[in-house]
Amino acid sequence: MFVGTGSDVGKSVITAGFCRIFKQDGYTPAPFKAQNMSLNSYATPDGLEIGRAQAVQAEAAGVACHTDMNPVLLKPTNDQSAQLVLHGKPAGNQSAWEYFMEDDKRALFEAVSQSFNRLSHQYNPVVMEGAGSISELNLRQKDITNMRMALHAKAAVYLVADIDRGGVFGSVYGTLALLPPEEKALIKGVIINKFRGDIRLFEDGRKLLEELTGVPVTGVLPYYHDIHIEEEDAVSLALKHKRLLAGQVNVAVVLLRHMSNFTDFNALEKDERVNLFYTDNPAELAAADIIILPGSKNTLDDLIAIRNNGTARAITEAHKRNKVVIGICGGYQMMGTRIADPYGVEGPVGAMPGLGILPVTTVLTREKTTLQHSFLYRGNSKVCTGYEIHMGDTSSDNPSPLNELSGGGKEGYFLSTRCWGTYLHGILDNDVVINDLLASCGKTPVVKDFDYQHFKETQYDKLALHIRENLDIPAVYKALEL
Repeated sequence: MFVGTGSDVGKSVITAGFCRIFKQDGYTPAPFKAQNMSLNSYATPDGLEIGRAQAVQAEAAGVACHTDMNPVLLKPTNDQSAQLVLHGKPAGNQSAWEYFMEDDKRALFEAVSQSFNRLSHQYNPVVMEGAGSISELNLRQKDITNMRMALHAKAAVYLVADIDRGGVFGSVYGTLALLPPEEKALIKGVIINKFRGDIRLFEDGRKLLEELTGVPVTGVLPYYHDIHIEEEDAVSLALKHKRLLAGQVNVAVVLLRHMSNFTDFNALEKDERVNLFYTDNPAELAAADIIILPGSKNTLDDLIAIRNNGTARAITEAHKRNKVVIGICGGYQMMGTRIADPYGVEGPVGAMPGLGILPVTTVLTREKTTLQHSFLYRGNSKVCTGYEIHMGDTSSDNPSPLNELSGGGKEGYFLSTRCWGTYLHGILDNDVVINDLLASCGKTPVVKDFDYQHFKETQYDKLALHIRENLDIPAVYKALEL
């Protein structure tokens, strides 16, 4: 199990790396995170929902993802409440107080323990990930994710600390000092992550840390720029701001407060023909070649926000000037003429005009659609893949579907080569779609075949090698044997 001194220290990526290492070494690993909080989710093969990070880890392990790998998913709807997804299905909205304070989470802990037990009978080893910091004393009795889960699993636990953010001695020492003896006994090592510079300069620090804590430092992982693993959270999206570049197709993804499934744009971001950036600045949107409205966990709130900050006007004006404007999931809903919420799915019952770009209307529904799909994009013969995760039905009096689903259905709305919408996340992972999208903006970039799945496989192998070269892997195996 990989736990952290805090959030965003690199637990998810390290977990994915070990999933790949164990697979390479002939084992049958599977990931597990009891509770995840993220707007970045994925549809399992059986039509259920889990955190995207566990889907990535399962991919690194070479196994199909399953809800037992992430039995509890919290999807924030605003600053104080979230949708609870239990075993892949929505189980209602709860405030943070209701979720964390109203009971001791006995029932949820039993549910996640059963998920772990099922995995441990099928896979070996189970590679577990904690959440946030393991030293949140006020929430210890309600923990279903960190050391309470580690005790249930009798896991060999490794504490991950991010040296790049500073204070690594205090964070490691303080975290371990706050653990009760039975939990500290599970800690087999400390992993120092994101080290910049000459790693030999930390040799004395490594020895001091071991002397202070009595826990060995399993290794120091250097910071890297050339390994690309999908990120779990959108915390860094606002930092992915680039200037407009001549000679490339400038793609602006509208930065929404409740943006979901931002991994939809990973393949575009890796494309050398593309300069992709996230923005809510109307002037930057106006200057882009392509504007993409992404998914949202709270479509109506985000629609209000982009109207208030001038983003909506910039999008509609760009469309009138024949710029390329497309929408995915919540963005597709926003591009329509009307969105109704008759059941209060996202808030008070009501309805709101959309941007009026596509002749479609949406009714938000109580039931969530979570499906994987194979499909043909715009009648092209090459089979593409994607997945749906949404609560809403979108229809039109004049249907003009974008995609033909393998099951015989049709999906999305095609207005022109420069304007369409779809519910399919992952649609931009398909090179036939990307080539068509880039060609539509008029810059006629060179057609390129890019196998994104192959690219991801090579990244998992590079990550595994990076970890092998810098951590004491034999010590990890020894701890597992014990």
